[in-house]
Amino acid sequence: MKIPSPLHHKKPRIEIIPFIDIMFFLLATFMMVSLSMIQNKGIPVNLPVATTSSQDDRKDSATVTIAQNGELYLDKEPLAQEALIAKLKILKSTYPDFRVYINGDREAPFGNAVTVLDEIRKTGITKVAIQTKPTE
Repeated sequence: MKIPSPLHHKKPRIEIIPFIDIMFFLLATFMMVSLSMIQNKGIPVNLPVATTSSQDDRKDSATVTIAQNGELYLDKEPLAQEALIAKLKILKSTYPDFRVYINGDREAPFGNAVTVLDEIRKTGITKVAIQTKPTE
């Protein structure tokens, strides 16, 4: 003989609303973390302002930084001009589609920037860009 239970048995069901909330939270967290992981290869300087500045792909590239006092850096490594050109020649031979970004302080001597640009072009690197920040 079956004895009925005083508790009513319900079938278990999966509540999907809390699951959706958790998924949106994880998605938003992942997006915020991935945006904060963008790498800046150069040392921090006061970039000049330009109205036509835009983001660019940073694959197979190096950043040459000209500090306010005229010091040169290749991807945060201080170098003399001769050593900089030698390293850029090696990188150009390794990566045929190599790009160089000039990250110069707005107070740096303009002659240094022109000299660096000229030396970069002498190595055979044709894809050279000058980093700027957009107007506010």
